[in-house]
Amino acid sequence: MIFIKDLCKSYGKNDVLKNINITFEKGKVYGIVGENGAGKTTLFRCLANLENYSGSIESDFKSLKDNLGYLMTESYFFTNITGNEYVRLLCNARKIDISNNILKDKNIFDLPLNDYVSTYSTGMKKKLALYAILLQDNQCFLLDEPYNGIDIHSNIIIVEIINKLKDLGKTVITASHIFSTLKDTCDEILHLKNNTIEKKVCKDDFDTLEEELKEVAIGNKINMLFNVVELPPAPLKEGG
Repeated sequence: MIFIKDLCKSYGKNDVLKNINITFEKGKVYGIVGENGAGKTTLFRCLANLENYSGSIESDFKSLKDNLGYLMTESYFFTNITGNEYVRLLCNARKIDISNNILKDKNIFDLPLNDYVSTYSTGMKKKLALYAILLQDNQCFLLDEPYNGIDIHSNIIIVEIINKLKDLGKTVITASHIFSTLKDTCDEILHLKNNTIEKKVCKDDFDTLEEELKEVAIGNKINMLFNVVELPPAPLKEGG
C-alpha cells in the first residue's frame, strides 16, 4: 500500500498540490483526471521521488522507488541506444538479468528491439518504455497518459495489461484524458481540481463523473461555436 498524507508542492509562490491525502491499495487500479496543469504529473513525480515536497509518502516497501515503475508522458532515451539496450539498462538497474530469448518471447508490442530508439515513432517509444518497466517486475506502476500517441490495437493491449497487473496484486495509478479507458480498468477515479483531490469516485458513479466533466469542459461552447447569426432580409427594391 501507498499512504500519502498532507502532501503539498509549490514552485515558488505557485501552489500545485495542496493537502493531498489518499491511500492506494494493492490489487487496485486508480485513475486520476483533471484539466491540464491540475497537478497530475507533479503528483506522479512526487511519488517517484523526483520532486521535493512537504507532507509524507509512505509504503509497505523498504524503498518505494525501487518497487515503482514510472511511465512518463515522454520518456527520455540516450542518443544511439537500441531498444534492446534500453530494456537491459532498466532491468540492470533492478539487478534483473534478461536473456535474448526472454526479450523476444515477451515482446508483446512486436518492437524492433535491434533498431535505434531514435528511429522509433512516438507511439513505439511509449510502448518501449512501458515494456521495460513491466520487465522490471515492479509492484507499483505510475502510468502518465499511457494511451497518448498509441494505435488502437496497442490501446487494447495496454488495457488488458492493466487488468492483468490488477489480477497479480499490483497497484496501478494512471492519468488519462481518455475517460473510456479509465472506466474499463479503474476501481476508483480521483478528480484533481484546485490543487487537491476534490472527489473520489467508485465504479457506480463513473458515468456521473464523466457527465460532470463534460459539462464543465463543454458547457454551451459547442452551441456558441456553431451558432449562426441570422441576418435580417434585405429590403425590397422599388418596383421589385
